[in-house]
Amino acid sequence: MPDFKELAYLALNEVKRKGASYADVRIVRTEDENLTLTNAVPELIEKSYDFGFGVRVIAEGAWGFASSADLNREEVVRISRLAVEIAKVSARLKKEPVALSPLGRIVRNYKSPFEIDPFAIPLKEKIEYLAHLCNLMSKQEGIATNEANMSFRRMWQYFASSEGSRIEQEILQTGAGIYCSATKGHRARAKRSYPSSSGQYECRGYELIPELKFEENAPIIAEQAVALLSAKECPSGIKDIVLDGSHVSLQIHESIGHPLELDRVFGSERDFSGVSFATVDKLGKLKYASEIVNVTTDATTRFGLGTFGYDDEGVPAQKVDLIKNGVLVGYLSSRETAARIGRGSSGAARADGWGNVPIVRMTNTNLMPGDKTFDELIAGIDDGLYMETTASWSIDNYRENFQMGCEIGWEIKNGKLGEMIKNPTYSGNSVSFWNFCDGIANKDFWRVWGTPNCGKGQPAQNGRVGQGASPTRFRQVKVGA
Repeated sequence: MPDFKELAYLALNEVKRKGASYADVRIVRTEDENLTLTNAVPELIEKSYDFGFGVRVIAEGAWGFASSADLNREEVVRISRLAVEIAKVSARLKKEPVALSPLGRIVRNYKSPFEIDPFAIPLKEKIEYLAHLCNLMSKQEGIATNEANMSFRRMWQYFASSEGSRIEQEILQTGAGIYCSATKGHRARAKRSYPSSSGQYECRGYELIPELKFEENAPIIAEQAVALLSAKECPSGIKDIVLDGSHVSLQIHESIGHPLELDRVFGSERDFSGVSFATVDKLGKLKYASEIVNVTTDATTRFGLGTFGYDDEGVPAQKVDLIKNGVLVGYLSSRETAARIGRGSSGAARADGWGNVPIVRMTNTNLMPGDKTFDELIAGIDDGLYMETTASWSIDNYRENFQMGCEIGWEIKNGKLGEMIKNPTYSGNSVSFWNFCDGIANKDFWRVWGTPNCGKGQPAQNGRVGQGASPTRFRQVKVGA
């Protein structure tokens, strides 16, 4: 591997010589392994390796960025000059100069903890295990299709800035999931997933795989998929509901995480995936949720998929309150967006690889646990529904009005789970919905759910984020069609 420290130093010197007032360089190497078996037959066996660098500068008050996969001295000089040229052209169109929140010089190394390196596990062993899980699901009569998958990523990055920061970090991520579908006739179809609709992803090693208890749960979801074919439809009306933690994770992601990205609040996503109702004039004033709701963004969360040592601007990972006792008190921010509201960055500027600029992304958006057990949440409902595992979702361009669906549900009658229902759905308004939250399960039911495929930006970037959640109860919710 080339001397990355020397090349970063070369880039910083070159952009300074060309007139940049600020610059940072990220050299990124990513190793991925993705395995998918369908009906115990390998469908995807993929190993990939990616290596490159990006140079970001401020010149004449505007941003410039350029990147390359060719890591040699001549290319580093060329890309550095190009980044400055782009900034100077952009400066002609700027409304006001870029300002960054203060950040001191940081020289640190960070490595995410793990026990078992997944890349050291023989490929044959992984494939045989996935085939075993497929076979466990296929034993259930009526199962038409089943799938088992694993995904591993090792990301190494060196960050250097003109402010003197020098940060090297390595992050290891592991994920896996299973899925099955049952059919009846030509039209009836039902599906079940575990541990969530996208599996489970965490910042750790292969030790996660046995902890997820796939062998125990594969027969359960297969049986449920078949049972859903003859289950009754979700009723329509106004009901009290309990949502499982994996689906609460999705609700947090869509109705809290995305609306509180400060670049979105300022309109950066207006032409792509919308803006936000949570404008800065509401900071410290908006009653976003009921008093029991406390939400943080926390890139230090143990095992969270959005956990790291430093973001892609070199800002340390940190825990920041977003909603405190139901009130909006903070945002996910970068150095630039935070400066616009007179605050420090929340450490949420992240880029998808070396070829993209950092944008405001979720880290781990955590709904803090409450004091209830799952049984207590159910016991508090006379006539309602329990819904589990995300199946569908949609939300408007202001992140206000949504409709969500789950894979499976059960009636709640007189404080106890009753009959199974299929196609459970519910809809609402983000603020009204969270203000009707009156019960959150305790830390024994809480985990950080990993989302490996969060899309944002133009050009589109994929983000890996987490949401901490436990089963949660909401009152007076519109359910069904």
